[in-house]
Formats: sequence, C-alpha cells, structure tokens
Amino acid sequence: MARKRFDDSNCSVARALNEVGDWWSLLIVLHAMYGTRRFVDFQQELGIAKNILCDRLARLVDNEVLKKVDVGEHGSRFEYRLTDKGRDLFPVVIALRQWGDKWNPAPDEQPLDLRDRTSGQPIGPVQVQDAQGQPLSVRDVFIPEESLPGNKKRPA
Repeated sequence: MARKRFDDSNCSVARALNEVGDWWSLLIVLHAMYGTRRFVDFQQELGIAKNILCDRLARLVDNEVLKKVDVGEHGSRFEYRLTDKGRDLFPVVIALRQWGDKWNPAPDEQPLDLRDRTSGQPIGPVQVQDAQGQPLSVRDVFIPEESLPGNKKRPA
C-alpha cells in the first residue's frame, strides 16, 4: 500500500512528515548527527535492511536533508552528511528524545547524557518560549483566525 503524501497540504507538519516522517528517516538523521557517514555504518548501527536504507538515504538526499559526498578514497566511496536543512532538525530530534525518555524510557538504561560542548553541563529540556524566554505550554498559545488552515486572506 502506498503511503499518503501531503505535498499540497496547508499543514506544515504534514509537509515536513513527507520528508522525514518515517522512523527510519529520523533514525538515520539522528545517527548522522552522531557522526555516522557511511552506508555500511548506518546499516550496522541501525540493523536496517540494505534496500530500505538505500531508499531512505535517497529520499533524504532528494529532500536535501543529507548530501551525498564522493570522498574518492580508492575508487568511488560516498559519505552522507547533514545539510543545513538536516542540522535544523537537531531541536526536533532532541525534543523527541526527551519526550521518549520521559514517557517511554528504556528499561534498565539511563537516558542519553547529552552535554554542552563548551560548559560540559547537561542540556535542558527543549521548550517553546515566549518573546521574553519564558516557557509556554499548549494552553498558553492560540492560532489567530486568519492563520487557520483554509482561511486564505486575499491581498488588499
């Protein structure tokens, strides 16, 4: 069965899920953030079938989340590296990790200890903040009526 596409959706979340919305794609992006570059390393670390990995890498390259770089060592050898677009997924991946650690922790394992490279301090939770830096919850925000999907305003 073909997966539904949301290319023409008014919802930016749906459009984003077109590009990175399956678990293999996000796990590939996560491992690329950890420094994985080569096909064989992605396959070994993720335990993913070659055909699925090939498909997801190609999609991530087509969607400009990763770029395929010929490093040309002893013939043709490629690495996959995050683009700016891919690196912009960092807070999304960290938020998912923190959510998973809170609501679905690994049995008998501590959460990943992610630290600020400069200070050595643990990173805090990813939060939505107001203009003054104060945390906001879903109850603290609203969508103006003119921004709701389907309410297209015409230019004056």
